[in-house]
Amino acid sequence: MSWTIIVHGGAHTVPDHKMEAHTTGCIRAAEAGAGVLGNGGSALEAVEAAIRLLEDDPTFNAGFGSMLNAEGEVEMDAAIMEGEQLRAGAVASIRGVRHPISVARKVMATDHILLVAGGARRFAEEREAELCEPGDLVHEEQRRAWEASEETRGSDTVG
Repeated sequence: MSWTIIVHGGAHTVPDHKMEAHTTGCIRAAEAGAGVLGNGGSALEAVEAAIRLLEDDPTFNAGFGSMLNAEGEVEMDAAIMEGEQLRAGAVASIRGVRHPISVARKVMATDHILLVAGGARRFAEEREAELCEPGDLVHEEQRRAWEASEETRGSDTVG
C-alpha cells in the first residue's frame, strides 16, 4: 500500500523570521506521522502523532505556544475526523490538557462529537488524558504579545 502524508502549520502568513522553524516543525510532524504509517499504524494514529508534535512546538498556535485568550490563558480547540466510518471527535475551549488532539480522538470513541470547556476537561480527566497546569502551556513569546495588546484588549467602536 502506498501513502502520502502532508502537514501544514496553520492558515496564516508565516513571518520571515519564523519560516525556518515553521518548515522544520512541519517536516518533523510529517516524519512522526510517516513513522507511524511505516510501522503499520493507521492513518488516524499517524494524524494524531503528527498533531501531537505540533502541539508541543511553540512555533505553532496549538498546545504549548497557543495564543492567549482575553484573560491571558491558553484555551484550545482540536478536532479529528475519519472518513471511512464517518467518525469525528472534537474539543473546544479546553484548558490544562497537554494534547487536545488526543482528547478529541477519545471523544471520537464515544457517542459525542464535540465537548466544550469544563465538560471537555472533565472528560479528559476521566479518560486519563495527559493533564498539565494551564500556565505550563504559556510560551513567553505569547505572554509578551498578550501584554503588548493590553491597551486594545476589550475595546471596540460600538456604544
